[in-house]
Amino acid sequence: MGSAAPNNDSKRMWISIGITVIISELLTLWGIYGIGQYGIALFILTPLFIGAGSSILYGYKRGIIPRTARRIAFLTLLIYIACLLLFAIEGLICIAMAAPVGLLLTWIGSILGAGIVNKKRNTAVPVLILLTCTIPAVAFIEEAHQPALVSVTTSIEIHAAPEVVWQNVLEFPQLDEPDEFIFKAGIAYPTHATIVGKGRNAVRYCNFTTGSFVEPITVWDPPHLLKFRVEEQPEPMKELSFWDIDAPHLHDYFISKQGQFKLTKLPNGNTQLEGTTWYYHNISPAFYWQLWSEYIVHTIHRRVLAHIKKSAEHNASPVQS
Repeated sequence: MGSAAPNNDSKRMWISIGITVIISELLTLWGIYGIGQYGIALFILTPLFIGAGSSILYGYKRGIIPRTARRIAFLTLLIYIACLLLFAIEGLICIAMAAPVGLLLTWIGSILGAGIVNKKRNTAVPVLILLTCTIPAVAFIEEAHQPALVSVTTSIEIHAAPEVVWQNVLEFPQLDEPDEFIFKAGIAYPTHATIVGKGRNAVRYCNFTTGSFVEPITVWDPPHLLKFRVEEQPEPMKELSFWDIDAPHLHDYFISKQGQFKLTKLPNGNTQLEGTTWYYHNISPAFYWQLWSEYIVHTIHRRVLAHIKKSAEHNASPVQS
């Protein structure tokens, strides 16, 4: 900022915040809409840049104490998020999911920024330029990454014979309204299922609040195994926003590839029902977003399996142990 930098602390702070927010928003738009990446560049490097950039700009040639650096960094992050919401770039659900990592890395960035301007002032500008250039460079590198296919399996014991459970697996009536917070917040959830045809020529439709999963049957082995591939899928959520938001991550970033229901007759005559979903997502860091994905998929599984259990046990004759 040089000798032209304002001496007034308030003006200096807002100029530092404004420059950091503008650069961050431009890089975010480029990454999401230009390169098509939701990854390390967005969720790791951007909050680091927000923390470090705002601290470096404010403390350039004068220094900054850690408490001030932290305060300016979090205020910058808050304004950055407000702009994402105001201009319909992202919705509340995605921001809330990313918040734990974003807050931590913004704080770390503020520590790094303060350390640079306090101890290595000559490197402040090069570091700021390096951070700015690294974000789009990493996004380009991530574009070539092939995501791994992972599976999530959930099971339940049902007090009914496999033959009874099988009929309720194929299709089931309207489910009750959910109690889970994630579904009330906007994550899509299953409402009912229907099937057209029989055997490997059949097509199952698992209907969600945002549309239907179209599931051509690949294995039909009653009453043991029903396996299917996913030909079409709806949006994974309805984003909470001031606007009718259509963020890119709602399309082709969480991909369900196939699924199955496995029925096993237990020694007591009951049935163990396992539901498995195979999926991948084009969002990284994978280890973090997979925690969310597994939690959501398990919650969806439990909702479906509990409904199948209720329907099957209602239709079943008493099972002899």
